Amino acid sequence: MHLLATSGADLDDLEQAVDLAQSPADIVVLSFSDSDLSALGEAWTGASAELPTLRLASLKRLKHPMSVDLYIDNVIVGARAVVVRCLGGLDYWRYGMERIAAVCRSRKILFAALPGDDRADDRLDDLSTLPKDATARLYGYLHEGGVGNAREAMRYLATLLGRATPFAEPVAIGSIVGFVPDRGAVAVDDLCRSDARPTALMVFYRASLLAADTAAIAELMRALESEGLAAAAVAVTSLKDPSIADALGRLMRQRCPAIILNATAFSALRDDGTTVLDVADVPVLQIVQAQSTEEAWASSSRGLSPTDLAMNVVLPELDGRLLARPIAFKGEMPVDPRLQFGAARYVPQHDRIGFVARLAARWAQLRALPAAERRVALMLSDYPARGGRRGYAVGLDTSASAAGIAGLLAKAGYDVGDAPPAAEAVEALLRDEADEIAVPLAFYQRALALLPDDLQRALQDSWGEADADPAFRDGAFRFSMLRAGKLIILLQPDRGSRADRKSGYHDTTVPPRHAYVALYAYLREAATVDALIHLGAHGTLEWLPGKALALSSACWPEAVLGPLPVIYPFIVNNPGEAMQAKRRLAALTLGHLTPPLSQAGLHGPLLELEGLVEEYAEADGLDKRRLKLLEDEIIARAWQSGLAADCGLDRTMSGREAIAQLDAQLCDIKELAVRDRLHVFGQAPEAAAIGLLADAMTAAAGQTGGVLDRVEVEARLEASAAAERSALLAALAGRRVAAGPAGAPSRGRLDVLPTGRNLTAIDPRAIPTRTAALVGVRAADEVIRRYLQDHGDYPRSLMLDLWASASLRTGGDDLAQALAYLGVRPRWDLNSNRVTGVDVLPLARLDRPRIDATLRISGLFRDLFEAQIALFDLAVQTVAALDEDNADNPLAAARRRGESLARVFGGAPGSYGAVAADLALGMAWDSRAKLGEAYLESASYSFGGEREGVSASDTFRERVRSADALVHAQDDRERDLLDGEEVADFAGGFAAAATSLGAAPALLHLDTSRPEAPKARSFGEEIARVVRGRVANPRWISGMLAHGYRGVAEIAQAIDALYAFAATSDTVPEHLFDLAHGALLRDEAVLDAMVARNPAAVATMAARFEDLLRRRLWVPRRNAVADELAVVRARLTQTEKVT
Repeated sequence: MHLLATSGADLDDLEQAVDLAQSPADIVVLSFSDSDLSALGEAWTGASAELPTLRLASLKRLKHPMSVDLYIDNVIVGARAVVVRCLGGLDYWRYGMERIAAVCRSRKILFAALPGDDRADDRLDDLSTLPKDATARLYGYLHEGGVGNAREAMRYLATLLGRATPFAEPVAIGSIVGFVPDRGAVAVDDLCRSDARPTALMVFYRASLLAADTAAIAELMRALESEGLAAAAVAVTSLKDPSIADALGRLMRQRCPAIILNATAFSALRDDGTTVLDVADVPVLQIVQAQSTEEAWASSSRGLSPTDLAMNVVLPELDGRLLARPIAFKGEMPVDPRLQFGAARYVPQHDRIGFVARLAARWAQLRALPAAERRVALMLSDYPARGGRRGYAVGLDTSASAAGIAGLLAKAGYDVGDAPPAAEAVEALLRDEADEIAVPLAFYQRALALLPDDLQRALQDSWGEADADPAFRDGAFRFSMLRAGKLIILLQPDRGSRADRKSGYHDTTVPPRHAYVALYAYLREAATVDALIHLGAHGTLEWLPGKALALSSACWPEAVLGPLPVIYPFIVNNPGEAMQAKRRLAALTLGHLTPPLSQAGLHGPLLELEGLVEEYAEADGLDKRRLKLLEDEIIARAWQSGLAADCGLDRTMSGREAIAQLDAQLCDIKELAVRDRLHVFGQAPEAAAIGLLADAMTAAAGQTGGVLDRVEVEARLEASAAAERSALLAALAGRRVAAGPAGAPSRGRLDVLPTGRNLTAIDPRAIPTRTAALVGVRAADEVIRRYLQDHGDYPRSLMLDLWASASLRTGGDDLAQALAYLGVRPRWDLNSNRVTGVDVLPLARLDRPRIDATLRISGLFRDLFEAQIALFDLAVQTVAALDEDNADNPLAAARRRGESLARVFGGAPGSYGAVAADLALGMAWDSRAKLGEAYLESASYSFGGEREGVSASDTFRERVRSADALVHAQDDRERDLLDGEEVADFAGGFAAAATSLGAAPALLHLDTSRPEAPKARSFGEEIARVVRGRVANPRWISGMLAHGYRGVAEIAQAIDALYAFAATSDTVPEHLFDLAHGALLRDEAVLDAMVARNPAAVATMAARFEDLLRRRLWVPRRNAVADELAVVRARLTQTEKVT
């Protein structure tokens, strides 16, 4: 058997090669830990006369292989002893470890390869030239830490080099020690004194204490004291160190902290899913001491490096910690010429420390207040800001949920007035039929004066004077608000102009309006609310201009919200946008169930057609004349209903072949998963709905090789409602809410149940996961199969949409799919499963040409997945460099032609969305080419390599023009491409752009909700399936009408999406508009119900149909349609109010 070799490339190859410009010394110590290096430097400086010469260097500066080679050639070869302490083990710095080991072995240099944490790695022992007892002693010195142990380590190394230098054994310094500013280390029991003030407990690394690198910690403790809290701090080796549990637990039981601030990195989860901090039952704020400089942070739109994102944000979130702010950044001290090294220490960021202290105090206050005294604001969103869409939230009946939460608070002892408001009262608020409150101009001006000068100027430049705001009249800003005791229910105001509301939501160049800033100031300072509940995904606050995370005072989310605690009920299957809220608002994102699912079934003519097909099957082989009559009837009805066109029937097909294809299409529609209800927060679905979702989950798990106990699935689903209620109450009481992963239940994700947990996401460094890589290959094969079927040849170039939430839900299916087109696969670290590079498959193993793939990434993907962008760019550059024929490798062909190899494109840093659908839905567009141009302009920024949001309009246009197909994947059954206009924004915008450039690429919708059997359909096929299975389905319409105002809004949302696809592409045949119109506006009973519940949404739907007629995108089969729409319009004008 002959194995075909693969080639590959590592992500470390993308680091900048540097020369540290050091000369040789007797001893060289390399470490990722600045504390190690700082302590060693201080120890050597204090005893240099008796010690050999020393060189110190940070491994963070030696990531590129060329940097390693330069350092070995310039420094290592002249050393007599080398110590390398590698955080994460061999795989985190394999090239350097193995090269140094080889050089030391060949030159008889003493070499100790040490782990950087408490996990043993036998491979490091194998690389060392020193015996195990020697490496163990050296590890002991550095693991225990401190200047004293560092001094003994240097003396021991001197002894190994032949000097008669006395040394002591490593001194064990406790794994946990108390810290008091100006005193330093104290016994933990010394902190166990009682204090009348609420306690803020701080936890940080012992290494920082031993290195005397505690300036930021001490400053934060003083800031907490100034906010009325009693600050206590402990330094620990690690929160996972079992030896700290007793002392820390004793301290927490004695002091009963009201809030914990944690500065340690990574997750502290134990095998049983708990952490040592859970004992306190309080929120834990994650504070960041960043590895980057303050200058890098200040200039970064992302806020933190990929390393800090993983260590200090994503992994701590697994424990349920809430990201606060960075309190310190690395700063390099002056270089000591004797060591040729300058230690790096944490430099406090005073402004951020003050904010963190205020945020901690607000969370602590929640715990201190009795329920009856807590003031709570519940805010509903106005997204996507179209007629009848107020109070929108993905999958959630917000009116019923708000009323349910009010009732829950009343039962828990909160002051909600004489009676909690009902859903009807909330709907009245959405129609502007609630009480009005006034925010005086003088109050607003005082609040405005507290904002940074740059933000004040931006407000003035963008919106003019405050009294010119549309919400301002008679000397004050006016807002509708529902008051119930100490509970306020209100609608989030427009963040931009009403004329451009939806597109303005994601415009990062424009600050929020005066009224927006005024309302949040009112909540904080006048209403003095203690907590804000943002109900459902999603609002606009977390999308305001500013950094993606690790916000500064100049970031608008912080400027508007301040340090107010936010509890954000969020649909469990949307991790990307949940993380946006969590990280930009310091919000506790509380997962809630997805809407109940059912199978679409068949209705009307399709149900009759199914009966005829079944009759045809029974007659087959019995009565040829009857069979022929049935065949003709079935095919005639299929063409009459448009179903024949939907499934691509050809009139030249044989009758048997045509009926087989129709039968498959009927089954496809019938089995479509449809959300026939909305979820009500804290309310359990009906038993039948629970059973259907349990069926879907167990089936999905079986398809992917897993096994789920249906009884357990149902139990977790039934427990979700109570868990949602209890978690909300716990959060409002300043108590801990357990963490839980976000994901799609319909994909068999039992781990996301029960809901009611603090949502978390996976470590981006592990994307694509090994499972995702397998799914990605299957998905790529299915797309290639479909393209070959339709076109008779392989595609040369594809465009793929990559979204953050889908990547977090699946572990990176879509990215793995893109890599599969190139003919590469991810390379993983064996211990951590972190992706470290790519392996290139030889063409003989690939058994097809390589396919040029371009990624059109969402703004959130850009913000969260910097490492994945680098990985894909590495794959592109590696494949382009191969010596393969142009026919087999279009990237190599592009390289030979001197063309740009940029293959990752998206919006400018800080921007979101694709604009095309927004522009279309404004109904002021005059040509599809304009919509295409909007898409091109919004996505023409290149990423990857050294391209960090570089404008590359010509390159992107060429990628769109040359694409043979666009691929958009849908990974779960809980949504479809008509749920919102986002898919039309990306896919329809691409289609409009390609058409304007003279191209006609295929548009492929890839259903990966069954990972074992992905299914590629044309967009036209998928849209037809959803219109027939959901939008025109009486079962779905009836289910939505049961939710009143919000349900009608969902119906209008589907028509918006259908309109956006029609405007941007040729994917919506006219008979689908006949179906939708007939089921909604022509059906008198449905129309009556919708007008009674939400006339504004009905007006929006009527306007869409009228505009389709005007543009001749829809030529109805019936001539009376225009008159019928006019009657609807006349009826709507008679309604009392259309909002």
